[in-house]
Amino acid sequence: MPNLKDLKTRIESVKSTRKITKAMQMVAAAKLRRAQESAEAARPYGERMAAVMGNLAGASAGSETAPKLLAGTGADQVHLMIVATSERGLCGGFNSSIVRMAKAHANDLLAAGKTVKILTIGKKGREQMKREYQSYMIAHVDMTEVKRVGYSDAVGVARDVLARFEAGEFDVATIFYNKFKSVVEQIPTTRRLIPAEVETVEGSEAAFYEYEPDQDEILAELLPTAMTTLIFTALLENGASEQGARMSAMDNATRNAGEMIDKLTIQYNRSRQAAITNELIEIISGAEAL
Repeated sequence: MPNLKDLKTRIESVKSTRKITKAMQMVAAAKLRRAQESAEAARPYGERMAAVMGNLAGASAGSETAPKLLAGTGADQVHLMIVATSERGLCGGFNSSIVRMAKAHANDLLAAGKTVKILTIGKKGREQMKREYQSYMIAHVDMTEVKRVGYSDAVGVARDVLARFEAGEFDVATIFYNKFKSVVEQIPTTRRLIPAEVETVEGSEAAFYEYEPDQDEILAELLPTAMTTLIFTALLENGASEQGARMSAMDNATRNAGEMIDKLTIQYNRSRQAAITNELIEIISGAEAL
């Protein structure tokens, strides 16, 4: 049984931890508001871009002159996996859920005899992936100095991916991230970047236009921008999801610390009462002996 000094020291230690987790929760809540606003503001732009790309892709379907980013290489052998996670931990299962999804996808590809290449964004994903897939990792994007994700960050990633595609390093590119839904729920999401994954508009909702220049030339210009937009959207969704997960995790940690303090305080009081009782018994016993 720990003595009173040890219990008091432990109580003070847990109280200090609770102050830290409470402060981190408040910081995450402030960052979450900004990150959530950025992610939600980017969604309409991404949806409109997807609609335009869908109309153009529908018009170019089956064309021999369709851009390579839309048609692909014609092969499905080499897959580039872009795993986007956070630079910092203490955010619950945020990073683990993304890595778990990416590992399952990698295992399926390897089992099918495909070649896997991995590009990581964020230190935590890199640390987890390299334990089992270090030989498949080809690049890493360090976001340590990025305080707030901007479009330029997505441009840098997109240029690297496009350069590798033009060099023939892979056939299919897929990005893995968490889509923000609420503070307590983030959805692990997979999105194919190359060949471009576009939804063609059908029926009465389809819009038919005559393009000048033709659709293929417009697509060739828009597809890199569309891919950059997808990466930017993924990074924004990841940022909001990270802060939501961290806020929830720190709230749970603060509650757990409070419960532990209550239990230790009860244990401390009981030990103190027992020590006082023992001292009184010794005093009374000594007095009676005289």
